[in-house]
Amino acid sequence: MSQEAPKITEAGNKAMELTHDTLCQIWFVLLGVLMTGYAILDGFDLGVGILHLAARDDRERRVLMNSIGPLWDGNEVWLVTFGGAMFAAFPHAYATIFSGFYIAFMALLLALIFRAVSLEFRGKTASPTWRRIWDVGFFAGSLLATFLFGVAVGNAMIGMPIGPDMEFAGSFTDLLRPYPLLVGCFTVAMFAMHGAIYLYLKTEGQLQERIGSWMWHTFGAFLVLYLMTTIFTLANIPSATRNFADHPWAWVVVVLNVLAIANIPRAIYLGRPGYAFVSSCCTIAAFIFLFSIALSPNLVASSLSPEYSLTIYNAASSARTLTIMLIIAIIGMPFVLAYTGVIYWLFRGKVQLGEHSY
Repeated sequence: MSQEAPKITEAGNKAMELTHDTLCQIWFVLLGVLMTGYAILDGFDLGVGILHLAARDDRERRVLMNSIGPLWDGNEVWLVTFGGAMFAAFPHAYATIFSGFYIAFMALLLALIFRAVSLEFRGKTASPTWRRIWDVGFFAGSLLATFLFGVAVGNAMIGMPIGPDMEFAGSFTDLLRPYPLLVGCFTVAMFAMHGAIYLYLKTEGQLQERIGSWMWHTFGAFLVLYLMTTIFTLANIPSATRNFADHPWAWVVVVLNVLAIANIPRAIYLGRPGYAFVSSCCTIAAFIFLFSIALSPNLVASSLSPEYSLTIYNAASSARTLTIMLIIAIIGMPFVLAYTGVIYWLFRGKVQLGEHSY
């Protein structure tokens, strides 16, 4: 009996370990889903802000703001949920990322706040100077937030100086390397393209015709930066394709991604902006999937030593915490999706300026 007890205990521990590993993998996937939802939905919001100053007059800028007016705050819920899920599911990674990116996160927070304030304050008075100030604020907040998101992704790909104590061992300037800056510029171009296609769907008349040229220009910038980022990634980050040997089916996503990108100019040329927008959404989703595959099983890769990296296993909460969170997610996610669907259905169609418009 005494010999069997340790075996039973060992078997039980292995079972618990497998259960915990499975929960870690599930939450890694769920974080990817939340990131995808945010990038697609708030991506066109940020893209509209990046393009805001290209509008010719006050009325056009009001149209641009009202195209996202009923949607932008709901879209940012996906980011808040992502941060909360990261905090609860992977607290060690959350602490390390926020300590390493502290200055960048404060800048991001200020950008998002200033962007929201610009939306709400711009129409409080008819003064051209007043409105111009908030127009610049809306543009700058959108541009900076998008760029910082891209820089964060670039640093995650190339690795951060993480020590054996799971602490960030570098400085703010270590985050401003060429590759993260390139990914930041690429993200700006991608969201600008995404926003331009969205605006084409929401506008009409001469403004829509001009936005048609915006789509082509932003797609051109996106394509150039996409090629540069891809070449740099394949040449300098060998770990980017490491997991493809174990998961060869992931190459299907690569092919689909290329097809989605190719379909964007095709759909624009054929006058089918709806298909172009769907392709843009699929492109963003594919990028996040490929980013997740390249990063897995790491959450924060250490540039000092691979053994110092924070993975989905050594940075995770307990199995009990992950289980409770999963139950809450299963119950809550359908409500979030239903709410999002209803809001987008209610505010479908072209933008119409009214008494209560921005």
